[in-house]
Amino acid sequence: MVEFTGERVVPGQVDDDLWSEHFARYAFAQRYAAGKRVLDCGCGTGYGAAELAKTAAEVTGVDIAPEATEFARENYPLPNIRFLTASCLDLPFEDGQFDVVTAFELIEHLRDFRTFLSECRRVLAPGGLLIASTPNKRYYAESRAEVGPNPYHQHEFEADEFRIELQRLFPEVSVIVQNHVESVVFQGAPAAPISQSRVDGDTGSLDEAHFFIALCSQTPLPPFESFIYVPNAANLLREREHHIRLLEAWLAEMQHDRDRLLAEHRRQLEEHDKQNRWARELESELKAAQGRIVELQEDYAQQQRAATDAIEAYAKQVSHLESENDAKTRWALETDERGRAEIERLGNELAKCNELLQQADEMLADRTQWAQNLAAEKEALKKRRDALEFQLSAVRTSRWVRAGRILGIGPVLQ
Repeated sequence: MVEFTGERVVPGQVDDDLWSEHFARYAFAQRYAAGKRVLDCGCGTGYGAAELAKTAAEVTGVDIAPEATEFARENYPLPNIRFLTASCLDLPFEDGQFDVVTAFELIEHLRDFRTFLSECRRVLAPGGLLIASTPNKRYYAESRAEVGPNPYHQHEFEADEFRIELQRLFPEVSVIVQNHVESVVFQGAPAAPISQSRVDGDTGSLDEAHFFIALCSQTPLPPFESFIYVPNAANLLREREHHIRLLEAWLAEMQHDRDRLLAEHRRQLEEHDKQNRWARELESELKAAQGRIVELQEDYAQQQRAATDAIEAYAKQVSHLESENDAKTRWALETDERGRAEIERLGNELAKCNELLQQADEMLADRTQWAQNLAAEKEALKKRRDALEFQLSAVRTSRWVRAGRILGIGPVLQ
């Protein structure tokens, strides 16, 4: 669904005046499109291309927005019309393919409008006609004084600048005005075609125009005749009365909103008074708090000074401890060195002791074997002694031995 943004006109989504303002340009261009090959640049939703297709041999609509060309295809499926999604700065057509190119309210949207005009001249056949429109920069600035510049417009034109830019590429240029004017219509019922028109007075200079419409060509332009477009809703007074009723309804709604806003304003005033009282109480509390803050700041300053003193004392203590630590570290290193030397000495002595112990173990083993042998020999000698003592005792107790001793003939026992 294509939505009206304030720029691209969507049928049924805009008021009658805006619709007539845009549609009238295509009604004007239709007189030059009869039996011709027409290109509508910036075709939007396609309503204008469909109007040109009523008399043209064929119409091609081009727009950069795919949602717009999709809307156009769905709503205007005519046999002599086609819609393409493409950039007007790079038209996808051969040279000289069209007899008429229309570009309504497009050029002011293009930063590189000169490239666009070059593309228009390229696709136009010899003797072809460019019909382009743009809002009058001076009038547009006045009409948008309160809301500010149009954010969609890249470059707006005054009459002289518009003509000069067109004449860079088209030797023949005629700039005419499009104004929305009040008129009185005499017409049969049912409506019959209007055959005559009368315009009293000047319709306005280029500087005062609402819009400029330019007819451009490489060859002399066709004779120009003024054109008046009368929309279907042509009873201006009735439309104005309807519009007035809508405005009255809008005014009643605005008055209701105003009353609501006034009530809200009174409520906000009461709330404001409450807040003011609260603010005064808060201010009193704030002053008391500020006094307390001063006291706390003084306490903090004292604590900070005490902390500074403590930090200095701590720093001195740390320095002293670091000196002691250095001395203890040196002592520890020296002690470690001495300990290493002593350990090395003791290790050497231990190794020597181990060697002596090993030798003692070997000697002990030898002596143990010797002692064992000696004990065996001792046991044997003891047995022999016991045997001898037994024998000796036997000899001593022998009366033969005593008799021999007495007689001096017996054995002498040592």
